[in-house]
Amino acid sequence: MIDLYTWSTPNGRKVSIFLEELGVDYTVFPIDIGKGDQFSDEFQKVSIDHKIPVIYDHENQRSIRESGTILIYLAEKFGKFLRADEYRWDTLQWLMWQMSAVGPMFGQAHHFLYYNPGRSTYSEERFKNEVKRLYRLLNKKLENFDYVSGPGKGEYSIADIALWPWVSRYQRQGITLNDYPEVYRWYKEIYQRPAVQKGYNIPHFEAEIPT
Repeated sequence: MIDLYTWSTPNGRKVSIFLEELGVDYTVFPIDIGKGDQFSDEFQKVSIDHKIPVIYDHENQRSIRESGTILIYLAEKFGKFLRADEYRWDTLQWLMWQMSAVGPMFGQAHHFLYYNPGRSTYSEERFKNEVKRLYRLLNKKLENFDYVSGPGKGEYSIADIALWPWVSRYQRQGITLNDYPEVYRWYKEIYQRPAVQKGYNIPHFEAEIPT
């Protein structure tokens, strides 16, 4: 059994979507970051840095934090969505790209473009341009691939699962997906997966998935 401490953020959705894809039993513990639940004494026992998501694996009696690490841990535990051959590194490099580039830059775009518009023209332009650059890179990759990593034209993996929830907030980034047709094709295809639609609304329904 897996315990999942999470909220409806891109990083939280990575893990709930993946658990749904795996089809394993898990228990959800909502951590409402809007109300400050992440700073509670109880949650600090689970997460030393007050961040979601966190999982606790009862079978191995192990707590894992940081969403990318959680995806790798679960993929290895259940033997799915992360190849064990030479394509493993292809998947991991795209996962790390999401962690080091897409997540931080898209998050800053949300902060300045969506939550605090008009506060800093310099910051808005900087992160808008960086987000567009990252979309162009992803679009270029997907011109010849169905998914971002794997053999042939690629196969669905934890790299796609990590990227998709961040792209699903394209409206907060000031992005029109029609400008990136291969990303849009990839986005819509993944959107159709039942596990994605269910995992997106954990721990609660926030809004319809943007299409």
